[in-house]
Amino acid sequence: MALDETDKRLLASLQSNAHLTAQELGETLNLSPSQAGRRRQRLESEGYIQNYTAQLDPQKLELMVQGFVQVHLGTHQPEHSVSFAQLVATHAEIVSAWTMTGDADYLLRVYCTDLSSLNRLIHEVLLPHPAVAKVHSQIVMDQPKRDGPLPI
Repeated sequence: MALDETDKRLLASLQSNAHLTAQELGETLNLSPSQAGRRRQRLESEGYIQNYTAQLDPQKLELMVQGFVQVHLGTHQPEHSVSFAQLVATHAEIVSAWTMTGDADYLLRVYCTDLSSLNRLIHEVLLPHPAVAKVHSQIVMDQPKRDGPLPI
């Protein structure tokens, strides 16, 4: 089903504040709370809204190093791809992963407490995997734009 302008405004509002009640959404969208609630439920059931999460401050959690790690595989056998994906999924420091076109096969976003823990992740977890040929890491110095809402 296509999104109408009210759906788009509802999604934009929830991206800004997922705690909005049906009453607050209704006021924002000029709908009754029950209409706003039904729209929200429909967007959830149709998969437009996948999850509600809290955005945490990495520094308050003492995660002082954010980095991006490019992983180059030496082999692309299906069993190696599956086991590498499982490896990525089981390490909390790896907060997101993408398969890529171009030079690297994977791009990993990582948060670590310090450079030593990043070093351990690379040298004791990633490089020993049988499919991994090399990794290239980049440390984030600053993030002038935080992860923002999706354009609607």
